[in-house]
Amino acid sequence: MSSKPARPRSIASELVFLFTLSSAFLLTCGLGIFYWIVVRHAFAEDNAVMADKMSAVKAAIETNRGPQGLVEELKRSRSGEQATYWIRVLDSARRVVAETPGMGPLLPAASFPKPLPIYANTLTPTNHEMGGQLFSLVTVTATFNGQSYTVQLAQDRSADRQLEFEFAILFASVLVLGILASAAIGLSLTKRALRPLTKMKSALERIKPSHLSERVAPIGWPAELQPVALAFDDMLGRLESSFKRLSQFSADLAHELRTPLANALGEAQVTLARARTSEEYRSVIESTAAECEKLSGIVENLLFVARADAAREEIKKTQFDGRAALEKIVAYYQPIAEEQNIAVVCAGEGRVLGDSVLFSRALTNVIDNALRFTPENGTIRLAIAADSDQSRISVSDTGSGIAGEHIPRVFDRFYRADSSRSTSGTGLGLALVKSIMDLHGGSARIESELHRGTTVVLTFPNPA
Repeated sequence: MSSKPARPRSIASELVFLFTLSSAFLLTCGLGIFYWIVVRHAFAEDNAVMADKMSAVKAAIETNRGPQGLVEELKRSRSGEQATYWIRVLDSARRVVAETPGMGPLLPAASFPKPLPIYANTLTPTNHEMGGQLFSLVTVTATFNGQSYTVQLAQDRSADRQLEFEFAILFASVLVLGILASAAIGLSLTKRALRPLTKMKSALERIKPSHLSERVAPIGWPAELQPVALAFDDMLGRLESSFKRLSQFSADLAHELRTPLANALGEAQVTLARARTSEEYRSVIESTAAECEKLSGIVENLLFVARADAAREEIKKTQFDGRAALEKIVAYYQPIAEEQNIAVVCAGEGRVLGDSVLFSRALTNVIDNALRFTPENGTIRLAIAADSDQSRISVSDTGSGIAGEHIPRVFDRFYRADSSRSTSGTGLGLALVKSIMDLHGGSARIESELHRGTTVVLTFPNPA
């Protein structure tokens, strides 16, 4: 059972997510710091006020009034449920001397911490929760007429805790709304930022196989998309060139195959029109066989070039004597050259790293072209030179040469600089040479001048 293909990753979703995540992080940090500062400041203010209150109570006891002076004042205070501060004074025997009405049941004396020294505006109260209310408790000692008293002070912090809770709710609400707003803003900005991609997509969709001459044009696109537009234009240029070459190749191939087929068919039809002698039949069969050999050569060369283009594995290379291989090829062509009064000479020494069979096939095609276009009493020079990096074989002739506008295309299949000059060739020779050099990782280069001759240079890499 085949599984569903994974859903492609969305750049827009990823951008919105990252933008929202970044905004949430910044909002959380900012609001968290603000919340901590506000709460800390509120508690610090309450502690300062509580310290002032304790200092005043202690001062009142230690003056001439003594603890009894607080009794009447505390009696006049409001009930404990409504009071903000609760005060209790204990003597050395832990008896209550004075306290805020209602303090006993709500805040027993045992719930307060041990007495600590008090300094101006400095307190470290202890928090205590009783009956659903939060209190800050502090205990100090005071002295009057040599008698030691314990002063217990409590402050109701329930309002502060409620404020802290409400502020936390506000903080969370602002955070959630901020995240939602960030997501909405990120979505809007992402859609706006990616709008050029949609336009580029529409522009590319308009390009059809019959309109490969159209271009995206990098002008007008954002800086980030200009390299993409340039890459697309380069790709379209290569595709247009490939389509043109493929169309030309198809036309040339049809022409090359049509001619020998038409010749063979025509001769057969003419021969069959009436009775012929055995010699005439033999002549027709020989002519047909020659046309079939030509067709076979075309097909064989095409198959070799196609296999070379699709090759994925490296060929087996060996080191061999390049000069000896050249002399062997020259010896094969020497009778043909002598018939045309063409001199073929070799020069140089060097070893070549490559496939010796393919090497001979490439040089055979180059020399065959040189013999075809070199006039009588001409010269063909083969030279080899090698160093630690590469081996170069050059084949120069004193033939008619090639015009400059044709040189970039001489290695194309079926291309002929002047098809009227030769009917025996198929236009596949140099294409085959180029494929062989590509298999070796080398290069084939041609230099030519009209009426002065042509030089083909084959370079074989020779790594140490």
